[in-house]
Parts: sequence; C-alpha cells; structure tokens
Amino acid sequence: MLRFMPVGDSMTIGSAGEHTWRYRMWQHLRDTHGAPFAVVGPRAALHDKATDTPTSYEYADPDFPRAHLAGWGEGWLHMAPLVGEAVRAHRADVLLVSLGLIDLGFYTNAEQTAENVGRFVAEARAAEPRVRMVLLPVIPNVRAQSDPAFADQVALFNELLAKTAADLDEPRSPLLLASIPPSYDIDADTYDGTHPNASGEHKIAAAFADAMYQGWDLGGPYEG
Repeated sequence: MLRFMPVGDSMTIGSAGEHTWRYRMWQHLRDTHGAPFAVVGPRAALHDKATDTPTSYEYADPDFPRAHLAGWGEGWLHMAPLVGEAVRAHRADVLLVSLGLIDLGFYTNAEQTAENVGRFVAEARAAEPRVRMVLLPVIPNVRAQSDPAFADQVALFNELLAKTAADLDEPRSPLLLASIPPSYDIDADTYDGTHPNASGEHKIAAAFADAMYQGWDLGGPYEG
C-alpha cells in the first residue's frame, strides 16, 4: 500500500472553509489508483486566519484523509529539518512537495533555496532510502507579477530545482519534477493572487497527478 504525504506551505495547508488541493488529489487517487493507499503526515489542520494559527478543522468537505506536512509561512528551509522524522514516523512512500515561494519571499535566495532542497531530499532518504518525491516548481503568483527582481529569483530557482531533481534522481528513490500548470492564471485560479481557489486546487492536484502518471504510470490522467 502506497502512503502519500503532501508537503507544502500555505497553498498546501489551506485555510478554513477550503477543500485544498490535497482533497482533490485524494479524490483523484481514489478514482484512478486501483489499489489501497493512504494519505499520511504529522498534521491535519487548516490555517485559521482569524487567529493566525494552524488550528482549524473547518474543511469544506472534512470526509477525507487530511494528514499532511504543511504550514502557513513554511518553506524548504523549515521542512528540511522536519521531513526525516515525518517520513520515518508515518512510513511515507511518496512525497508530493510544493515549496519555495516563502523561502524566496522572506528567507533565502534562489541558490540557497536550492541547497535546502538538497538537504530535504537527503533527510527524507535517510529516513526511507526508497522514498519517491514529486517536486512542484514555484507557480505564478502576484508578487512575481509586480516585482521583476522577485520574478527573476523565482525563474532562477525553478531552473535550479529542475537541475537538482535531475542530479539527485536515482532508481531506488526517484525524483519527478512536475510541470507548472500551463493554464494557471492568478486572476482566475487564486482568491488573492497567491492562494488557490477551487479551480487552482484542481490545477495543482493535476500537476502532481499527471507527473506521477507520466513518470511512473501511477494512477491516471487527472480528470477533476
């Protein structure tokens, strides 16, 4: 039985009242995987914007496995020290990782962020040498649209992420680089220029699902 662990920042944890792309991914796997699977991780809550804490369980539909390793304002910098224990404790087989925007926005430049990707991969593999990972580049967001220097850092990081994934890929612990959803539109697919609305959730889930189907013949094409 494969055990999937979503890892990410505010776009992955989501906030009160949302479905999250994690929900859309679970629906997709339920309909296409054709074998038992689990969604695992040390956390299960949404972010509560009223209190600025990860304490809400007000999912738009709470009837799904809500486990994850995601946090509002957390990036590769924050998850690299946590992922090993999370993989070990929850016996994760596949990590679905969407990180980078927070790092570039507040903590590290593109090169430093790519170094933290390497640390993350090493920690995950130390916990489970056969763990698989799907890495999503930083997707379009409002700051990159309005801040050319930040946009350059995002573009550089995404290039470095692709190189890191290629360099660190190995048969027993493969790395897949997902594609940025080609039709992703910050006006149509987010509610604030960054965080996904329902259509954005579907497109992020599709990016992971299509990468796994094309790269590993896992599941099927996303039809959500």
